[in-house]
Amino acid sequence: MLQLPSQLRKPDAILVISAHWEESAATLLGAHTPPMFYDYYGFPDEAYEITYPAPGSPDLANRLAELLHKNNIPTHIDPKRGFDHGLFIPLKLMYPQANIPSLQLSLLRGLNPAAHIALGKALRELMHENILVVGSGFSFHNMRAFSWQGINTPDPANDAFQNWLIEVCTSPIPQSEREQRLTEWEKAPSARYCHPREEHLLPLHVCCGMAEKPAKVIFDDHILGKRGVAFLL
Repeated sequence: MLQLPSQLRKPDAILVISAHWEESAATLLGAHTPPMFYDYYGFPDEAYEITYPAPGSPDLANRLAELLHKNNIPTHIDPKRGFDHGLFIPLKLMYPQANIPSLQLSLLRGLNPAAHIALGKALRELMHENILVVGSGFSFHNMRAFSWQGINTPDPANDAFQNWLIEVCTSPIPQSEREQRLTEWEKAPSARYCHPREEHLLPLHVCCGMAEKPAKVIFDDHILGKRGVAFLL
């Protein structure tokens, strides 16, 4: 995260698809000055003192809502919700100055993978603008399997899914095949071990639908004792 901004042009705005927000309609954060939303519990006091005072972007939220509506995707703008940690943790590392207009897009309840690829396709116009889109999730999210002591131990099941994900996302295969394989992600090796619930995987589906091209791996390492990967599209 710390090195990533040097590989990117400084964006005019940032859109985060957050694994920590699910709504019945695709919902955009529309506040002018979003508050902090500490959507976790049981952490040290310092975790509730984090601030990220970036401005919102109601104008961009309205424009994205129009794009989604044009593509027959039910849409809502929430003018009160704040930044959850799917946004403020990565952006505090990437852009600590907090001076880039930022907003979030929710996942869709039901967690249908094809619907999230379609969500990305509806926003494809953003690929021609200087807007950074962040799929904020995690390629491994089995809370019971994490090592909270940070001990890395061999885990072939973890590796099998990460290797599958790399192959699907980076290979020069037809986009239709990539989307089909991501739609059927539960068929991948160790899929449900790595994602008992898929909310942390689906931000990738949105980004894949938006980009329509192979990705490159920008992170392949261990967090809390489990291997995770990240991609740049």
